Amino acid sequence: MVKSSVLGFPRMGVLRDLKKANEAYWGGKLSQTDLLAEGKRLRLAHWKIQKDAGVDIIPSNDFAYYDHILDHIQLFNAVPERYTSQKLDTLDEYFAMGRGHQKGGVDVPSLEMVKWFDSNYHYVKPTLQDNQTFSLAKDPKPVREFLEAKEAGYITRPVLVGPVSFLALGKADRGSTVNPISLLDKLVPVYVELLKALKAAGAEAVQIDEPVLVYDLSPEVKAAFKPAYEAIAAAGDVPAITIATYFGDIVHNFDVIPAFSKVQALHVDLVRNPEQLEPVLKQLGPNQILSAGVVDGRNIWKNNFAKSLELLNTAIKALGQDRVIVATSSSLLHTPHTLASEKKLPEEVYNWFSFATEKTKEVAILAKAVVDAESVRAELDANAAAIKSRAESARTNDPKVKERQAAVTPEMHNRKSPFDVRYQKQVQHLKLPLFPTTTIGSFPQTSEIRIQRNKFTKGEISEEEYDNFIKKEIDLAIKIQDELDLDVYVHGEPERNDMVQYFGERLQGYVFTTHAWVQSYGSRCVRPPIIVGDISRPAPMTVKESKYAASVSKKPMKGMLTGPVTCLRWSFPRVDVHQSVQCQQLALALRDEVQDLEKNGIYVIQVDEPALREGLPLRKGSERDAYLEWAVNSFKLATVGVDDSTQIHSHFCYSEFQDFFHAIAALDADVLSIENSKSDAKLLKVFIDEAYPRHIGPGVYDIHSPRVPNLEEFKQRIQEMLAYLRPDQLWINPDCGLKTRKWDEVKGALSNMVTAAKYFREQYANKA
Repeated sequence: MVKSSVLGFPRMGVLRDLKKANEAYWGGKLSQTDLLAEGKRLRLAHWKIQKDAGVDIIPSNDFAYYDHILDHIQLFNAVPERYTSQKLDTLDEYFAMGRGHQKGGVDVPSLEMVKWFDSNYHYVKPTLQDNQTFSLAKDPKPVREFLEAKEAGYITRPVLVGPVSFLALGKADRGSTVNPISLLDKLVPVYVELLKALKAAGAEAVQIDEPVLVYDLSPEVKAAFKPAYEAIAAAGDVPAITIATYFGDIVHNFDVIPAFSKVQALHVDLVRNPEQLEPVLKQLGPNQILSAGVVDGRNIWKNNFAKSLELLNTAIKALGQDRVIVATSSSLLHTPHTLASEKKLPEEVYNWFSFATEKTKEVAILAKAVVDAESVRAELDANAAAIKSRAESARTNDPKVKERQAAVTPEMHNRKSPFDVRYQKQVQHLKLPLFPTTTIGSFPQTSEIRIQRNKFTKGEISEEEYDNFIKKEIDLAIKIQDELDLDVYVHGEPERNDMVQYFGERLQGYVFTTHAWVQSYGSRCVRPPIIVGDISRPAPMTVKESKYAASVSKKPMKGMLTGPVTCLRWSFPRVDVHQSVQCQQLALALRDEVQDLEKNGIYVIQVDEPALREGLPLRKGSERDAYLEWAVNSFKLATVGVDDSTQIHSHFCYSEFQDFFHAIAALDADVLSIENSKSDAKLLKVFIDEAYPRHIGPGVYDIHSPRVPNLEEFKQRIQEMLAYLRPDQLWINPDCGLKTRKWDEVKGALSNMVTAAKYFREQYANKA
C-alpha cells in the first residue's frame, strides 16, 4: 500500500486570517486568549483539509504564529538573555525576538531574519552564546499540538527541524565566538527528551527536517550527523523518524547517509532534482522507506501526473509499494492556500494551477494511481488534458518578444563610460554632500491608501479622482522629506500594491490572483503574480508618478523599479521555459522603463534586486556560475542604456556577498544599498579586500521592527561602517523599504538617521 504525505501546510488561512489576528494582537485590539483560539481554529481547519483530501500522513507542529525556527528557539530555551531578562509573557517574548519590542519600559530589537534557503520566506536566525545551554520548554509546543490534533481525531506526524540544521543555520551572537555546531552535544539530549515526550503522547512517527543536507557542508557539520542520530537511536522508545530534505539534491552528501541507518524513511525533493532518484534508491537500507517528493511545494502549476508516475513507478520497482510514500517536495508553506478562492482567473489558466489545498489532493490521487490507475482514471485524464492545454496555448508565445531577444548584442550590457568618469559627471549634475541620505523607496501604506486603491479597483472612484489622491500622497511624502532634510528623495510608492505585482500588472505575459497570498515573514504576506507567457511592456509603468514627484521636489528624485531577477524570483515562474529566458524578457521591458524615466527628468534610478542572492543555486559549481552570468547580464541589460550623469542604484537583501562578490561588482551599479543592520559590520570588509570602487549604503536600521533606534545607535553603526568603507563611498539609508511601518516610526527613525549623517558630515568637514 502506497501512502501519501504532506510535509507542511500554509499557516495564514484562506483570507490571511493569522496575519489579521497577529496584527490585531500587536495593536492591542485582540486578546491573547482570542489570538491563541484563532491559531487553534486554523490548525484544526488545516488538518481537516488534508484528511478530507485523503492524505495518509498529516503534519503537526508545522503551524507557527511567526516562524517555525523561532518556535524552536523558544522550544529549546535558546532565547538570548536580553529577552529573558525583560520578564515578558512567553508569547510577547516570542514576538519580541521576531519583530522587536518597544513599550512598557522594554526596548529590545529583533533577532536577525534571513531567507530560508533560496525561497522568499524569511526565518529568524538562532543566535547563540559562548555559554549557551539548552533545555526543553515546559508544555512543549510539538507535544501540545500533537495532542490537540489527536483529541480532534487526527493522527499526525509532528515536524521538527533537526539538531544539525538548527545549529548550522544559527550564528554566534555579537560578542560571542562560539561555533554553533560545537553545541551539538548540549542540544541532542534535549531532542531525545522531546522525542520521548512525543512518543509518550502517542506519536508513532516524526518528521525531522535536515534541509542543510542540500548544501556544500563544512567537515564539522558533516561530522555532526553521525553522533546526533546515533544518540537518538540509542535512546530507544522514540517515534519512527523520517529525515526530510528539500530544495536540492543530497547526492554530494551521501557519506552522511550511514548516520541515518536507524531511521525509518528518507525524504528527497524529486521536483527540484529528479535525477537523484536512482542514486538515492541505492543508498537506502534494506527496510528503509523512500518519501518521494513529486508534488511541487514551491510553485503553483498543476502536477504532471504522467511524469510523477514515471518516478514513482521507478521507486516502486526498486523497493516495493510498502516502501514508497508519495509526498510534496517540501512544505506547502510557499504556496497559496486554495485555488477555490480565485473567481477572476481566465478559465483556461485556472485549470493550469494547483495551490496548497489542491496539492493535498494531488498527492492522494498519485498514491492511488500508482497502485490502481483505473480507480482514479477520471482524475488522470483531466490532468492530462490540463497539461496539454497549457503546452498548446497561444498565451505562452509572442514572436515579437522572441525577435527582440534574438537582437540583443553584447554591447547592450555595458555603460558608456567606466565608473570614475560617470561619477565626476554625477557629482556635477546631482550636487550631493558627503554621507548622502536617502530611503530605499516605499513609505507607509496607510489604511487610507489601501481604501482608495480598493475603491479605484472596484470602480467606485474615477481614474482622475484616484490620480489626484495619489498626487496628494506624493505631496505628503515630499513635504516630510523636506522636513527631514534628506538628500535624495523618493515619491513613496503610494500607488503600488507590491513591488513585483505592480509591475506584473503592467506587463504582458502575467496573470494575477485575488487571494493567492504567501507568507514572506511574520505577518507579511505577498501575492506573487504568475508568469504564463512571453513578457513585454505595452506602455510606461512608473513615469507618471515619478515625473510628478520630481516636479514638486527640491532635491534629486529617485525613480524606483524592481529588477528583472527579483521580478522573476518573486513571481511564480513558468516551468516550460528556462528562467534565464524569462529574466531577459523582463530586462528588456525594464530597459525601456529606465530610458523613459531618464527622458522625463529622473536622473537617479534605483533598480532593486533583493532576490539576487536568494536565486543563487545552493551549491557552488557550474549551475551557480551559469545563474550569475545570466542574472548579471539581465540587470545590466535593464540599466545601462542611460547617460553617464544618470546615477543607477540597486538594493540587495543581506550583506553576505563573499562567495559571489565578483558578480556584485560586475553589476556596475553606481550605488549599492544592502540590508545590513542585523549583520556584523565586519562583513563589509569584503569591499576593502576586493577594492570595490563604487558607492555603498549599508542599512543602518532594521525596518522589519516597529522599534525606533536612538541617535547614539545610528552614530555607533555609522562609525562601525567607517572602519571598512571610505567616507566618500558611504551612503546612509535604512535596511529596506518602509511600506510596513507607521509614519510616526518612520519620521522618528529617519530624523535620527539624518542627524547622525550630518554629525559625521561635520566631523569630516572639520578634518578637511
